Amino acid sequence: MIEPVPPERIDTPAAWRSDDLRAHAWVHTLSPADVSDVEAAAKALVERGADLGALTADDFPIPLLAPRLRAILQSEVLGGRGFSVIRGLDPARLTRAENAAAFLGVGAHLGSPRPQNAAGHLLGHVKNVGRSGNDPTARLYQTNERQTYHTDSADVVALMCVQPAKRGGRSNVVSSVAIYNAMRAQAPELALTLFEPIETDRRGEAAEGERAYFTIPVFNWFEGRFAGIYQRQYIESARRFEGVAPLTAKQRAALDMLDACANDPAFHAEIDFHPGDIQLVNNHVLLHDRTAFEDWPEPARRRHLLRLWLAPLGAQPLPPIFAERFGSTIPGARGGVSVPRANWNVPLDAE
Repeated sequence: MIEPVPPERIDTPAAWRSDDLRAHAWVHTLSPADVSDVEAAAKALVERGADLGALTADDFPIPLLAPRLRAILQSEVLGGRGFSVIRGLDPARLTRAENAAAFLGVGAHLGSPRPQNAAGHLLGHVKNVGRSGNDPTARLYQTNERQTYHTDSADVVALMCVQPAKRGGRSNVVSSVAIYNAMRAQAPELALTLFEPIETDRRGEAAEGERAYFTIPVFNWFEGRFAGIYQRQYIESARRFEGVAPLTAKQRAALDMLDACANDPAFHAEIDFHPGDIQLVNNHVLLHDRTAFEDWPEPARRRHLLRLWLAPLGAQPLPPIFAERFGSTIPGARGGVSVPRANWNVPLDAE
């Protein structure tokens, strides 16, 4: 069954191609006063032994920066191009715990954190821990391989660069709305195929009572808003489960066209990570990618990003079918992996 579909062309600020973007217009540099406030709030939290998994905006006073963060979230991430970068923090000035507190504190002004894996981690660590993307139980962020264009299972993903790679590891973003527009114009039958439900592997992180995969269309249209959800490798690996049919020729052609658009430089934007950068990406209107990377030999210098999956109160409405992956469709209380709240926690390093 094909779900409701949008008009032949969606004209919103999120429907951009690379030529539509002004270079670095998405970068917001913090003032020295902003940096000082973030560092002071983070150090105070660590000094008093605060529970970092229960932080609220009130626990992290940044009076000058807070309204600016909310404005960036609403005007650019949720209502604009779909991504922004906040620059100016220096991870070298803080301890591991203080960097975690700073990131979680900034995140608390943007949305509620959601668990990112079956262990209930609210703070993720994007780091090569020696896993292989060919392992159907591995998550690609645990490798140094290219991730390919995908979405995360939350309204907004935030990434903070603690340590960049020796070489590679660039972040790329592309508008799934622009891809829909191109596909609908050039191959409407293939575009409409992506509004049909399709199985995606949970990669071993199904909660009790959940299937090992979820079934949600790649493209969705609900209450006048577009929402994409996509991870090609996980769609492919879901074919291993009993009862999941092989992809049809039309499905493969549609996914191939989506991937070809995403990989076309005319569509995507490339973003380099500087230490301390916080990148915000709206998963409903963008796909993001990470290029393969080479690490430094010294463990302390290896590429390390912190990650939050955030549920902002002002996020767009989602179709009911998203509850199969997001647990709920209620803004501010949706997204992430289904884990009992009592098991939510904040690890300070990759496990």
